[in-house]
Amino acid sequence: MMNILVDTGSSNFAVAAAPHPYIATFFNRAKSSTYQSSDSTVAVKYTQGDWQGDLGTDVITLPEGPNTTITINIAAILTSDGFFLPGINWQGILGLAYPLLARPDPSVEPFFNSVVQQTGLPDVFSLQMCGAGLPARAGADSAGGSLIMGGAEPTLYRGPVWYTPVLHEWYYQVEVLKLDVDDQSLNLDCREYNSDKAIVDSGTTLLRLPTTVFSALVEAIAQSALVPDFSSGFFSGTKLACWVRGESPWRLFPKLSLYLRATNASESFRLTLLPQLYIQPVTDVEGVLDCFRFGISSSTNGLVMGATLMEGFYVIFDRLNSRLGFAVSSCAEIDGVVVAEISGPFAVDGVASSCASGLPQQEPLMWVVAYTLMALCALVLLILLLLLLVPCSRHHRDGEITDESSLVRHRIK
Repeated sequence: MMNILVDTGSSNFAVAAAPHPYIATFFNRAKSSTYQSSDSTVAVKYTQGDWQGDLGTDVITLPEGPNTTITINIAAILTSDGFFLPGINWQGILGLAYPLLARPDPSVEPFFNSVVQQTGLPDVFSLQMCGAGLPARAGADSAGGSLIMGGAEPTLYRGPVWYTPVLHEWYYQVEVLKLDVDDQSLNLDCREYNSDKAIVDSGTTLLRLPTTVFSALVEAIAQSALVPDFSSGFFSGTKLACWVRGESPWRLFPKLSLYLRATNASESFRLTLLPQLYIQPVTDVEGVLDCFRFGISSSTNGLVMGATLMEGFYVIFDRLNSRLGFAVSSCAEIDGVVVAEISGPFAVDGVASSCASGLPQQEPLMWVVAYTLMALCALVLLILLLLLLVPCSRHHRDGEITDESSLVRHRIK
């Protein structure tokens, strides 16, 4: 049996297929009677780490799903760098984003697309991530969760479900309107929150904010937190903050709220994180001190709602209607205290009609640029060939000059 990391920020299903010092087991392709090689290679790079391997197909069944076999694309990871880490208890990754992010190209059908196509399940899945309040270095089985394919499970959340549109179908890109610290807005232009993109990504550990937003947030937290002269190293992630064991630091920090545009574009709703979600226990020192880290970091490639936020909310990925649903998770509770809140609707007066307008999808744009440059190179090369061939025709008047070769068509991978 293999444990698989569920990742809504990528689109390849990949498993370890060779020994690695940080994993206990791997997929031995030679022992699978249903595995078929595609005779092609694939490489995927993440925010942290990357891997390389071979593409193939295999057959699976869903334990509590339709009674049928499903043929899926699978990547066999042969080499990696910074992908498998010490202490992990998973040996593969299940990418659940849209085909546009699949590697080496979008023709590699992602896992969930195959499930929907071959079983007739609705194009909806939902995810509950549990682990709020658990030490980040705890045993591998301390945190869990649920992945529901084909719909949502009402027992895994409490209260209403609020939906926000998916803006572009590559990552699960949404529109963030503002951010509050203890009900006080950061007063930034809403385009700052969506700089590059704002996505929901279960494969990212922290809540990651664009640099301008992160700086404003840290300043607001430092001003409102009941901790004098707090070390800047804590917020930058270079230092832990420790308290005497049994003394909770959570009462010293403010609530944080992100506002998302609702499916009714004139309204928004609010996701609120209590300090228990973003002031995260890491370890204890000799049984005397409890140490914590800041569960938010700066980002140069957009706002990423990772596990810091998702551990508070049950998220419904309603791809059928191009929307994401949020509700308070049934496991977002620590010592009897619910650590996440959701509320709305709120009017969006004073907010731009489209906070994400004009923001390019970087990867598709890069493909267009790459193909354009290759076309220009081909044109220049063709002109050079013609210039070389024209003088030659003067010396071989009776000979026919032909050139049936063509330029190599490079594909961006």
